[in-house]
Amino acid sequence: MKRLVTIAMISLLFLGCKSEPKRTDFIINGTAKDIYNGVRAYLKVKQQNGRARVIDTAIVVNEKFTFTGNVLNPTLSLIAINSVNGELDFMLENNQIDININKSDIKQSTIIGSESHADYKIYRDNILELVKETKRLKMQLRNRKIRDSISKLHKIAEKKQQEAPINFIDTHRDSYYSLNLMEQEISKNNADIEAYLKAFNNLDSDIKSSTKGNAIKINLEKSLADYLKTAQIEIGKVAPNFEAPNPDGKMVSLNDVKGKVTIIDFWAAWCGPCRRENPNVVRIYNKYHDQGLEIIGVSLDGTRNQKDPKNAWLNAIKKDKLTWTHVSNLQYFKDPIVELYNVTAIPATFILDKDGKIAAKNLRGRALELKVQELLK
Repeated sequence: MKRLVTIAMISLLFLGCKSEPKRTDFIINGTAKDIYNGVRAYLKVKQQNGRARVIDTAIVVNEKFTFTGNVLNPTLSLIAINSVNGELDFMLENNQIDININKSDIKQSTIIGSESHADYKIYRDNILELVKETKRLKMQLRNRKIRDSISKLHKIAEKKQQEAPINFIDTHRDSYYSLNLMEQEISKNNADIEAYLKAFNNLDSDIKSSTKGNAIKINLEKSLADYLKTAQIEIGKVAPNFEAPNPDGKMVSLNDVKGKVTIIDFWAAWCGPCRRENPNVVRIYNKYHDQGLEIIGVSLDGTRNQKDPKNAWLNAIKKDKLTWTHVSNLQYFKDPIVELYNVTAIPATFILDKDGKIAAKNLRGRALELKVQELLK
């Protein structure tokens, strides 16, 4: 008998220690005090483009409403209620989530049951404080007496605000909100993709391998590839060298041509705007060549519509009196040089200084001459 009791107790202990299965659905229990029966509530999810999409609606009955469903991963979502100003941001995950709506200020509503929402709140509260501090210091900059001392503090505050997203992700590697924050930040034009890819790789393995994690990884890798295409041709970078045949078939490189100032001119015989700009380029070359200006023309001839691309190229050089160095692979926009410099439209110009660094791009007319003058000084 004692043995049976012992076995029973062990079994109960085992069952008591067994963890509950992870939920695969969510139920949102909303309390909407002072909101009339029949008012409609909306559950929305934020998409990658920042817009919100309605995924469910509910009717308030006896100051209550309910949403049910499931999500693949915790995701930033919204609740909006007719007759209530604003929207409530929260992290939706598969769990029982209890929300008490604050009618006078929906953003002050209480949310219980979403672990990822707790992380979101930590970040949101921190960023709001940083924004508030930055604004306060900016206001003080108007005071000339303390401007110098405040300026440094203002720059520090701005830097903290800019670094807040990546710092949060680095210190919350096990948080699904880190994924949502990363998705939001990498869509911005000035995002440091290399830094975010590094931060992504440091996330916990289950976060990285989630459905959202895999999607973000693909997005990051694509964004990094796009960034690297243009990173080497940004202003201030040394222009990448290239080599291609000249009209006589001899291989000529950019490094063979460089002068005190160098213009890389992407053009084509078929390009009307290029041909109209050529007289201006000829005038500038004739005026400043003796002072150290060099030009290397890269032709994008080679379209399917051209019966004899090389002949068209050579005729245009002769007709427009382009007496500088010319090269071309006659491969249209598939030319390796065109792809190297990420040229998607012509005319396109890169103006290099004496060190071969890109000093300006896509200047024409008087602006091109003024830049050449400046760099020759």
